[in-house]
Amino acid sequence: MFTQLGPQPPDALLGVLAAFSADPDAGKIDLGVGVYRDATGTTPVMAAVRAAERDVLARQATKSYVGAAGNRAFAAFIEELTLGAAHPARAAGRVVTLQTPGGCGALRLAADLIARIERSSRVSVSDPTWPNHVPLIGGAGLPVEVYPYYDAASGTIAFDAMLATLARLPSGSIVLLQASCHNPTGADLDPAQWQALAELLGRRGLIPLVDLAYQGLGDGLEADAAGVRLLADRLPELLIAVSCSKNFGLYRERVGAIIALAPTAAAATTVMGHLQALARRMYSMPPDHGAAIVAAIAASPAYRADWLAELESMRRRVTGLRAPLAAALREATGGRRFDFVGTQRGMFSLLGLEPAQVAALKEQHHIYVAPDSRANVAGLAETQVARVAAAIGAVLRAGAAHG
Repeated sequence: MFTQLGPQPPDALLGVLAAFSADPDAGKIDLGVGVYRDATGTTPVMAAVRAAERDVLARQATKSYVGAAGNRAFAAFIEELTLGAAHPARAAGRVVTLQTPGGCGALRLAADLIARIERSSRVSVSDPTWPNHVPLIGGAGLPVEVYPYYDAASGTIAFDAMLATLARLPSGSIVLLQASCHNPTGADLDPAQWQALAELLGRRGLIPLVDLAYQGLGDGLEADAAGVRLLADRLPELLIAVSCSKNFGLYRERVGAIIALAPTAAAATTVMGHLQALARRMYSMPPDHGAAIVAAIAASPAYRADWLAELESMRRRVTGLRAPLAAALREATGGRRFDFVGTQRGMFSLLGLEPAQVAALKEQHHIYVAPDSRANVAGLAETQVARVAAAIGAVLRAGAAHG
């Protein structure tokens, strides 16, 4: 049986991580892997997480299953963070939430739910998008298409082209959106664009699937959820995939949730039943530990305040790196090609480098970015900004000389 398998193409980003690990250079810099790092290069355990985890372990009396729906206190808190404490759809019983193994689990459950309703439903994703979006959704058997999103020349959103493409989709099509801190570009819709998008989605009968993976790391918890809340206000149906990896630092605990907003409370109850059935056949029960930590933070005013303060500190660190990096790149390249880095949000920016330039960064300067030249700004230390900018300038000049 196994001899019938052909070689599996290597994962491009995992290859970057392996190359970085094997590089013996003491000054190597990893801007490839998508994790937050502090100024020392560490992905820290947040203080509120550490304290809440001690409480969870001290009071835990069993390791029995939590049930297919997951931790209900966790689910209620995620709804609050995503939609707000007093959203009318929640009060009306139109919102249901199921705990999932990370944001990836939420995306795959959303895709399986859509396929169960209509297997021929088309899902449109932004060009570019996070590479794992396509296999997660396509793995459920759904056809995946792209819509224009990013103008690489200007480092801004190609919004007119985006709207024109979405306006041609048939009613009932699914549109995958990123709520904030767009991966890989760092270019987010502004409030006016969210308004125009919501109007188009409602008029055309399109259903949004929103990936909310970085809430709190862009413009803040409330601002980063403003787009998805607007959609929840305007549209009868909505799916949201939530990840707690970044804003709680719970990467390895795989903590996420899928939120569904339905037209009626009865429809929401039916959706929840299908989500639980899909989860049951896919992975049976979700892991408890990370969700219990988040629920413990929600239950303690002191822990919640500590978490909010540390998340804001993380956000300020990432945002604060952008202007110095843009300025250093302007000096290193003699132009404003990279000024967009200073105005974008979240952990990532897409640098627009050619594959040969990405390779030169790695081989000549020991600086690692994703193969598409996505750079994790949160992987930088302040002391590395000038060196990274100088290296990018050097590979651009070398490329121009050879061109």
